[in-house]
Amino acid sequence: MKEYSEPRMHTAEHLLNQTMVRMFGRGRAFSSHIERKRSKCDYRFDRDLSGEEKAELERRVNEAVRADLPVREEFLSPDEARRTLDLGRLPEGAGTDKVRVIRIGDYDSCACIGPHVLSTAEIGTFRIISSSFAEGVLRIRFRLDAPGGS
Repeated sequence: MKEYSEPRMHTAEHLLNQTMVRMFGRGRAFSSHIERKRSKCDYRFDRDLSGEEKAELERRVNEAVRADLPVREEFLSPDEARRTLDLGRLPEGAGTDKVRVIRIGDYDSCACIGPHVLSTAEIGTFRIISSSFAEGVLRIRFRLDAPGGS
């Protein structure tokens, strides 16, 4: 089972995924690597992002961070969860009895096993370090500044 140890970064991943869905109408990341200092998410895509798109993506994620949205968990039956959520990234064996769903205000809902902050205001400033595109995969690398930092 994949272990997540950085609640701020992991919650930021949720915001990035939902913002990508809202901006481009594509799915959430199919792969991610979440670390304390920097992280990356991979998306099925057809090109790299423009500088303007990266700036807008960063702006929208930070808007959700500053909104101080509550982050809460709830548990659904697998059938109920399947009706509204993609369960494809859950590790094997997770969600056989109950599915843990993380809800970030009314911004995002996702089946997830990782740790999260209690409010998006705890995340800090989201920064895109870089992006690249190769063979149908858009990779976005990002980091977080400490809450209250610039």
